[in-house]
Amino acid sequence: MQKKLSDRTEVLVRFNEADPLGIVWHGHYIRYFEDGRESFGEKYALRYLDFYKKGFVVPVVHVECNFKRSLKYGDKVIVETQYNPCEAAKIKFSYRLFNAATKELVATGSSVQVFLEKDKSVLQLTNPDFFEKWKKEHGLI
Repeated sequence: MQKKLSDRTEVLVRFNEADPLGIVWHGHYIRYFEDGRESFGEKYALRYLDFYKKGFVVPVVHVECNFKRSLKYGDKVIVETQYNPCEAAKIKFSYRLFNAATKELVATGSSVQVFLEKDKSVLQLTNPDFFEKWKKEHGLI
């Protein structure tokens, strides 16, 4: 059984994320996923700049979001981010967003990132050595 790595962070819904009725525009839920990835990266030493220093960028190539409830301006959203191990040269995360006050589930989703050499934009078909080492250090392989 593989170890699960996860993180929780809280994000305040900002004024510019809401429409005139105070409801958060659907595209900002993807931004909350990004907030979750950044918090996860800080916790587990898997930040975007860490990839960049090793010669790689990791663009998102797939994202999905399933909306359950609306968020409003002034709400706080709890972002749960879970790393989902795979053997392919990909980074997969799943997300759950909760209204911090009501504890209601407001959205679920997932994302997939790939490795590109930063200078040549060449897609990597195998995991870079440093990422394999990171997975071993965290008991994922």
